[in-house]
Amino acid sequence: MTRHIADHRSPPEAGRTKKFIELARREGNEGSHPSTQALLRRPRLGGETARRVKEFLRIERGHQA
Repeated sequence: MTRHIADHRSPPEAGRTKKFIELARREGNEGSHPSTQALLRRPRLGGETARRVKEFLRIERGHQA
């Protein structure tokens, strides 16, 4: 008997990210679209900020701890 579609693991995203970074380094600034460059320069959420956002979303959904 085969597994249900929800029971299959999704493929890891690390390979896609690695290829994207490799391509961005190779092309440099002249080949990138301005909106792509803006996304790359956008600050990432830190660990503390991400945790707070996660907690606010949990509260918004009505889940109790």
